[in-house]
Amino acid sequence: MARDVTDLSPITSRHELIEWFEVGNKPKAQWLIGTEHEKFGFYKNDLSPVPYDTVAGRRGGIKALLDGMHYLLGWEPIMDGGHIIGLYDATGGGAISLEPGGQFELSGAPLDSIHQTCSEVHAHLAQVKEIADPLGIGFLGLGMSPKWTLAETPVMPKGRYKIMANYMPKVGTRGLDMMFRTCTVQVNLDFDSEADMVKKLRVSLALQPLATALFANSPFTEGKPNGLLSARSEIWRDTDNNRAGMMPFAFEDGMGFERYVDYALDVPMYFVKRGDTYHDVAGASFRDLLAGKLPQLPGETARISDWANHLSTIFPEVRLKRYLEMRGADAGPTSRLCALPALFVGLLYDQNALDAAWDLVKGWSAEQRQTLRDEVPRLGLQARIDGMSLRDLGAQVVALSRAGLAARRRLDSQGRDETRFLDILERYIESGEVSAQHLLQQYQTVWAGDINRIFADYAY
Repeated sequence: MARDVTDLSPITSRHELIEWFEVGNKPKAQWLIGTEHEKFGFYKNDLSPVPYDTVAGRRGGIKALLDGMHYLLGWEPIMDGGHIIGLYDATGGGAISLEPGGQFELSGAPLDSIHQTCSEVHAHLAQVKEIADPLGIGFLGLGMSPKWTLAETPVMPKGRYKIMANYMPKVGTRGLDMMFRTCTVQVNLDFDSEADMVKKLRVSLALQPLATALFANSPFTEGKPNGLLSARSEIWRDTDNNRAGMMPFAFEDGMGFERYVDYALDVPMYFVKRGDTYHDVAGASFRDLLAGKLPQLPGETARISDWANHLSTIFPEVRLKRYLEMRGADAGPTSRLCALPALFVGLLYDQNALDAAWDLVKGWSAEQRQTLRDEVPRLGLQARIDGMSLRDLGAQVVALSRAGLAARRRLDSQGRDETRFLDILERYIESGEVSAQHLLQQYQTVWAGDINRIFADYAY
């Protein structure tokens, strides 16, 4: 999340929480595409991670990078405790933010087409390179940092992250790895009604393991193969299961905004922000805040900002805000930063594709969906559900997405539609081999077991 919400309007009832989601309903003509992607910074001379502040012998750290991007783009700085920790376009465009371990994130502007999304990706990477090169910094797109230990990974000066880092080990074994050593690409998509939201949520939740398989790109940990194709996805299985996972209730009768509100109310809070101060209330109930009975802040009542910020600390495979966030994919090279939004725009923004995708997944049980989710970090496209491999399912799903994108008729200046962004996924399905498997082959052959080669061969 780029910026904490600052709307201090009071919330006086549970119904207002439901109404908050309903504001997200938009007619199809107003549906847009928001793409977010993270990357690891490293010093080119010794392949060490980039800390926040400049240290002896370095030309600059993350702060210097943000300062440079500020002057280049003219975006407004986001401050936390006197530290610049991000930038935002005050005209309604994108934002740049930091993940806990210094992962550098672009939260893209809401755009109309994948052509625009891909142009945004290329422009951002070129802008970052312009500032980072003189600082001796490069960037790598992987689902998990391939070399550094948790102890070697820097910590960014953001108040909410300190609270999260203290809480995470109490609720799972992999929360700190998730925070400090993983990167993702996600797409945020609109809906026109509660019913439309529910159908899109169900389809995208059921198919999130397929996205994990197709975009699997984290087979290394601390310099060696970790036995997985997506270590990032595996880490999420034991981060905090009160706020992550496949949300089986979303497939039950009665699913809607109200049901999601009840789910979110039962997810423990991390913090309450008042002014510039993050109050640590980790483990507390939002219901108590709503009632003005939060033990840590007696008499304090809920504000709109509290609700929006709380929703940003819930991490299911697909997250509901005033739009839907697809959260199952590892970060990767530029082509896949364009392919992820293309896959789900084709599926969810065309009614025929959405209906056909629902027909593919509607018969799966909660147990089948969960088994698939559990197996996909290790098996990738070889994982199976309902007698079918993900490779075979993927062929059907990508074909549906291609048809949906073709029907949208969003053409670029050369008259090409958006279907070309799916080409990389079709190659993976045809070969049965995704990026993680290619990386492992490189490690075992060309690199001769030297993980340092990944920084030269796979940097942006």
